[in-house]
Amino acid sequence: MGVEKMQMEDIDSTLMDKGKKAPVSKPNKFEKLFQPCLAELVGTMFFVFIGCVSVIENVPAAGRVQPALVHGLAVAVMVAVMAEISGSHFNPPFTIAIYLCGGMELMMVGPYIVSQMIGGVLGAGMAKIMTPAERYNNATGAAFDILQSESQLYRAVFGEVAMTCLVTMVVLLVAVNDKTKTPLAPFLVGCTVIINILAGGDVSGTCLNPARAFGPAVMTNYWTYHWVYWVGPIGGGLVAAAFLRLFLGDNKLRVVMK
Repeated sequence: MGVEKMQMEDIDSTLMDKGKKAPVSKPNKFEKLFQPCLAELVGTMFFVFIGCVSVIENVPAAGRVQPALVHGLAVAVMVAVMAEISGSHFNPPFTIAIYLCGGMELMMVGPYIVSQMIGGVLGAGMAKIMTPAERYNNATGAAFDILQSESQLYRAVFGEVAMTCLVTMVVLLVAVNDKTKTPLAPFLVGCTVIINILAGGDVSGTCLNPARAFGPAVMTNYWTYHWVYWVGPIGGGLVAAAFLRLFLGDNKLRVVMK
């Protein structure tokens, strides 16, 4: 072992003398393909778990503040710790928008989304195990049951599109767009989630994430107006990607007016 170490040090010093960097090992197949999907599954699972529990255990007096803080802080923490593994999407609209803005390969889009949906179901299941059955049923497992009539639909769909557009645009600007990338990405994305929930919680429930809606819906078999939480967030993600590609992105990302 001592001889091998000395040989490696000699190689490194030789490369340094020639002005070359020592060779960096490339990520293996596990780290390139499977580990990112596992990170998306685990990150989404814990985000949905914590988010569901915050709603199920939330007392009426706390209003939107407790769920807003919990969801936002959970996003910030998971983004910070998983960013170097998978990019910390945890949300199908984010994955779609990041791909459209050149932030990932097409072959990983499907596996990421499947991992996120599985994570959402597992997270909702963990919340069901942890919380009392009566509270879980009363909250429909933290599924989004705020929509009770068709008259609310247009406001809810618009709210989901607009608010998902905002948070997706923040994600793209702080993590994909070279001109505006920042180490503050976890903090900024988490703050945007908090702001959205505080502002729009009574309109649509502020899902912004089909995986967050899908898990509790599966656990409670509650599907009333569930489509809103797919159409709205995905629509918002597409609008955000269009903003970056057409107007807000740097010269490399923008497709017009270069």
